[in-house]
Amino acid sequence: MDKPLKTPPPYPIASVDHALRAATILQLEGSASVSQIAERLGVARSTAHRILAMLVYRDFAVQGEDRDYRAGPVLELASYSQSEVSRLRAVALPHLHRVVDLLDETANLTVRTGDTVRFIASVECGQALRVGSREGMVFPAHRTTAGLLLLAELSDTELEEVYAAERYGDRRADRPDLDRLRAELERLRRSGFAVNRGRSERGLAAVGVPVRDRDGAALAGLSVSLPSVRYDPHRLRSLVSTLEAAARALEKDLAEEGS
Repeated sequence: MDKPLKTPPPYPIASVDHALRAATILQLEGSASVSQIAERLGVARSTAHRILAMLVYRDFAVQGEDRDYRAGPVLELASYSQSEVSRLRAVALPHLHRVVDLLDETANLTVRTGDTVRFIASVECGQALRVGSREGMVFPAHRTTAGLLLLAELSDTELEEVYAAERYGDRRADRPDLDRLRAELERLRRSGFAVNRGRSERGLAAVGVPVRDRDGAALAGLSVSLPSVRYDPHRLRSLVSTLEAAARALEKDLAEEGS
């Protein structure tokens, strides 16, 4: 079943939000100093220090001999190293900002880990009605734009391994229909882009394209998210063209940085 559109709670707790954002930064980007966390959160250095101290206490962070903080045991990433995620995010951010400037909708970069995807970068647009940042959030891969694009890279055998029935013993309802999924992925391979209308969250539409390495393998999904009421199918080709241009520019920057 699709989920309702994620919006901030009516009574947000700033300290909790700051702690969660700090934990996400450490998990996705690697080590950071107190000053860097303070700057990213927009808080005083003393506040950042208290937040990090609590994260260390609960094993969400650890402090090294250099006094910098990094993700603790609770937040260790399995399939993507912090350095790889950090590099992807750093190189992608200017391109996400460019997409937002052109389309005035929220842009995202997403990677896949098994049957889930994680948003590793998100840039919000300035419109009053907008899709908020999903940075750090995890969703089922088959329910997201980028997830479908990345699943389309898998062979039938690999897809069956990802969605092996034994992995869903206590949550059978979460396992997708593989025949239907295969048919959908084949369509995506032909089109080269994906469209999600209310599949991951009610009231949300998204369009995405893959970001590939120099060998042609998909590294991530680049997408734009917008409220469903603002999605116009007649704009689809324009959205895809803008995303494809951004993806090619991002791929070029990644290749140049790696060479």
